[in-house]
Amino acid sequence: MEASMGRSAAMLGLSASLGGPEMELQKMLIDERMKSESHRTNYQTLKAEHTSLQDEFTRAQNELRRLLSERQTQQERQQLLLAELRGELLDKTRELEDLRLQIMTPQRLELLRAQVQQEMEGPIRERFDKLEEEAERYRSDYNKMRYDFTLLKSQFDHQREEHFRTLEERRIVYEAEICRLEKDREDLVAQYQGVDPLCDSKRVESLLREKAQLLTRLKGLETEVMELRAQRENSGQQAENVQRIQIRQISEAQATIKALEAERQSVRLQLERVETELKSTLEQNSDLTAKLHKAEREVNSLNCQIDNLKHSHKLELATVKLKCARSKAEVERDREALQAQIDGLQSDVEVLKASVERHKEVLVEKERQIGAGEPPCYIGTAEGATRHHCPGPNGGMGRANKERPTGRRVCQRELQSLRSKLHLQISQLDELERQKAEVAELKRQNHDLSVQLGTLSHTESVLTETNQRLRETLEKTREELRASHADAEKSQHQSERYNYMLQCNNITIHVLLL
Repeated sequence: MEASMGRSAAMLGLSASLGGPEMELQKMLIDERMKSESHRTNYQTLKAEHTSLQDEFTRAQNELRRLLSERQTQQERQQLLLAELRGELLDKTRELEDLRLQIMTPQRLELLRAQVQQEMEGPIRERFDKLEEEAERYRSDYNKMRYDFTLLKSQFDHQREEHFRTLEERRIVYEAEICRLEKDREDLVAQYQGVDPLCDSKRVESLLREKAQLLTRLKGLETEVMELRAQRENSGQQAENVQRIQIRQISEAQATIKALEAERQSVRLQLERVETELKSTLEQNSDLTAKLHKAEREVNSLNCQIDNLKHSHKLELATVKLKCARSKAEVERDREALQAQIDGLQSDVEVLKASVERHKEVLVEKERQIGAGEPPCYIGTAEGATRHHCPGPNGGMGRANKERPTGRRVCQRELQSLRSKLHLQISQLDELERQKAEVAELKRQNHDLSVQLGTLSHTESVLTETNQRLRETLEKTREELRASHADAEKSQHQSERYNYMLQCNNITIHVLLL
């Protein structure tokens, strides 16, 4: 640029002695050269921007591949979790069948009565002598049961406090997540307020749909939390019912011990009391059967919840797959459009470079002729023309003076042609500027796609955290169900032992009556 300016200044100094038309022609040539230099700098700028856009497009492709691999790993984890839940469901079903087999049925009660009836034919007196020892053993068992009951009650209170604390922590976490989502929504609204709504209406609609989906998902999670709370309260009520039943059984056992101590004084009254206790035992068996049916219903409800979770996970995976496919197609289309535009720009730049070189050659030739004070000896056009030889110096100054106006007219025509070509180049540069603006718009769209990909990754992380929390809640519910089953088995064993004691009392009463 500095060299061209120096040459232009030299030409101005040389052409100072020329007339008005030659000076004007020289100025036009200098302006054309300066514009050519500015076109060259614009081409370098466009080339640098093209390189940066290619790098950014490569980074976007790498990010998309990484997100696809993460989605695949997330899908595999969910499948493993589903298989694990199915295995645990089968284990629960087997445990339910075992409990159903262990429950006291009328057939088993009749079989127990038949066995006791057969044992009545043995040494009844020795069995009667052992009743006192059994009463002492029952007292020790009662004390042990009371100690176990106190320990279980303290454990239950501790677990209940732990449940309340965990529930409060989850509520705080959910409120913090809701506040964060609200803040993100406000940031997005503030970010997109300055954007043209006509150009981004589709993106706004997609964001609104995603917001509605997130709100519905949040409501679903809140309903699930409420259901889990209700289940926890039901489990607590069941535990309290089991405790009341145990207390009632302990009190009944204590009453039975007192009845055994006073059976020598009132045999008939003890017989009536034993009959009433037998009725209460049958009621307890019916209560245990009802509890077993209730446990079966709970297992069925857990199965329904697992099915609902599987269905929701399938829907979410399908939605994520569809979004990824759409994003990939849009990125491919943008890449192809950018590549086509880059190819067109490169071809345009090559054409402009060739045209500028031709113009430079023509301008240099004219400058040389004007500097030498010779008339132009050829006619230059954009497509190239044949050179006309000038007469030698032997032609005379008169002929040179006659041909000077003709050469000036030729120069003016060539200058007019150069001006038209310059206007054409200016229009082409305007077209390049417009294409540059389109490239900037595509760059902004690429940035929007990267933001959407970030939103998708955040949604996947939220889903992963939600699945983890649901899994922990399910584990706690299973532990509570196991504890309830253990309490039911313990109550069943106590009932069987109490029935056996009642049968022994009946035998004793029959012996005393005899």
